[in-house]
Amino acid sequence: MIKIEKEIKGKKIILETGRVAKKSDGAVLVQYEDTIVLVTAVISLFTSKESSFLPLTVDYREKAYAVGKIPGGFFKREGRPSDEEILCSRLIDRSIRPLFPEGFRNEVQIIATVLSAVESNRPSTLSIIGAAAALSISGFSLVKPIAGVRIGKVGEEFLFNPTDEELKQSELNFVIAGSKEGIVMVEGEANKVEEEVVIQSFKEAHSYITKLIEVEEEFISKAKKKEKEVPLYQIEEELKEKVTSYAKDKIEAIKKEWSKEEKDNYVKCLKEEVLEKFLSEYTDKKDTILDILEEMLKKRMRELIIKDGERWDKRGMDEVRPISCEVGVLPRVHGSAIFTRGETQALVVTTLGTSADEQRIDGLQKEEVFKKFMFHYNFPPFSTGEVKYLRGPGRREIGHGFLAEKALLPVLPDDKSFPYTIRLVSDILESNGSSSMASVCGGSLSLMDAGVSISDPVAGVAMGLVKEGGKVVILTDIQGLEDHFGDMDFKIAGIKEGITAIQLDIKISEIDFDILKEALNKAKIARSHILQEMEKVIKEPRGKLSSYAPHIAIVSILPDKIGELIGPGGRIIKRIIKESGADINIDDVESKVTISSPDEEKTEKALQMVKQIISEPEVGKIYSGKVKRVTDFGAFVEIMPGKEGLVHVSEMSNKFVKNVSDVVKVGDAIKVKLVEIDELGRLNLSKRKAMLHSNDSSKKTDR
Repeated sequence: MIKIEKEIKGKKIILETGRVAKKSDGAVLVQYEDTIVLVTAVISLFTSKESSFLPLTVDYREKAYAVGKIPGGFFKREGRPSDEEILCSRLIDRSIRPLFPEGFRNEVQIIATVLSAVESNRPSTLSIIGAAAALSISGFSLVKPIAGVRIGKVGEEFLFNPTDEELKQSELNFVIAGSKEGIVMVEGEANKVEEEVVIQSFKEAHSYITKLIEVEEEFISKAKKKEKEVPLYQIEEELKEKVTSYAKDKIEAIKKEWSKEEKDNYVKCLKEEVLEKFLSEYTDKKDTILDILEEMLKKRMRELIIKDGERWDKRGMDEVRPISCEVGVLPRVHGSAIFTRGETQALVVTTLGTSADEQRIDGLQKEEVFKKFMFHYNFPPFSTGEVKYLRGPGRREIGHGFLAEKALLPVLPDDKSFPYTIRLVSDILESNGSSSMASVCGGSLSLMDAGVSISDPVAGVAMGLVKEGGKVVILTDIQGLEDHFGDMDFKIAGIKEGITAIQLDIKISEIDFDILKEALNKAKIARSHILQEMEKVIKEPRGKLSSYAPHIAIVSILPDKIGELIGPGGRIIKRIIKESGADINIDDVESKVTISSPDEEKTEKALQMVKQIISEPEVGKIYSGKVKRVTDFGAFVEIMPGKEGLVHVSEMSNKFVKNVSDVVKVGDAIKVKLVEIDELGRLNLSKRKAMLHSNDSSKKTDR
């Protein structure tokens, strides 16, 4: 058993192996305070030769027992991964995937299991550390150590692995992974921070990452297993030479003067021609032949950029594709927009709901968490002209939706000024790069069309990179081919003055800070241009909500009044709902009642009925009541639901009343004045004084 303990920034981190999960190729327990994650790595001995990509699978799982909880639901056990678990799996995958050498085709599975957790310490960054360490000690150590850290900023101070309470005060929340040489992955949100702050956070995080890697290196040096050979996949030389020889001149014939459409059509025809030429001889090598062509196309596209300064679609390096925007495109929804940039198009629809529509999150938090804002992203196969099974959302869809959600969250109104649950759905209708950023732009337009009072419109753009030797070219608003053949996909969303969300993925070993800084500054210029195009269609949120959106009224309620409003067996609240036609939700935690209906009159009717019940009777006030009982000494009148008072026979009239039944009967509606609430809480009413008040009012009116 090997165990390393080190203290960094006043917090102890522990790496351990050799005690559990010894059948895996690499197993590491990572502990930070009381949070413990077990990360295992298993690598297949067999090579998937026909796979054109690294067959890496990463699964992150949270055990409910880690925080002393029993899972919710019927089965009371962990089931399919939650969105949070899927997002953490993506963080680990995106961090370690660029580190594998080209040609690595052995199947790799990383499983990170949260065994113990402090609610304030999120285990995702520990899982990144554990994944890198487990791979490094597996005996297949073809990757160099990396580490991850979560960074926040409160005031002028940067916080490493901040608690949830600290994150509530933080102006940014980034998860950053890197090697000793530089940054390899970034994911996070920010509250409209400037580009300089983002770069500074990268540098601060990298200095912390370097210290973590030193701990990893010491651990690896003591725990590393005997080296095992992993042959890297290489294409058959004979086939590669034949295809290259046949297609070389044809690839080089792609001219920079051609339009994008001409290039795309030429490449499509070339692929068909090459497959027809070689498939008869190499019947089972279709993917390999296409891989050879892809590599040649990649080289040609990068040559056009580096040597000729020409992009595939003839744009300038800093030029954004043509933009068109539409709002109000669907008549019955609450808000809608279509955002088109080049060949990428997103239809984004806003739906407004009540507190009953909030999403309950069941995770490692001990207290229940509810989401009032949701962004769901869909990527149907027709958006890329493909034929595929239409399935539920995968990891990519969940990741892109979450990124767009983070980008828009800082500009949404608070719950008190806008008590609606908001759901955005982005359906990608066409895709040729940066559909997640198109979803951000479309989401901003859709929210304004719905009348949601956002503080600022938000736009997003994806930045790319081509790096060859000492030459570096940064590309603005990359399309699909530039993402596929380029070295970086840097998505940046924000308002004119600052950033709200970022996501960085690279395909090279690391990127230095000067490149990232230049990309951020160019993205700011592009973002300003996109926002100007959006403002041509809609500048600010509409003045009122859609007529199809629910009308909501919220009223505070004293805790001891909740039982009165509900009534025995729910009788009173059910009667109000039936008579008014509105929906009513009672929040006993925040002591408030939410009333909603698509019809404003129904909402108002229910509101008045609720107010009658939760309001306290006021001495001196005139009430319209209903006679409930008649006795020899007076009549009992209900002035509010569940509130009865006595009108004594002496208060029935200005004249002598011998029999109460001569004046009122059960069921009569009469006006009474509340004259007293005695020490026992009984209500004493007067019909006589109510009549006098009415007569006085008539005289004043006559005069």
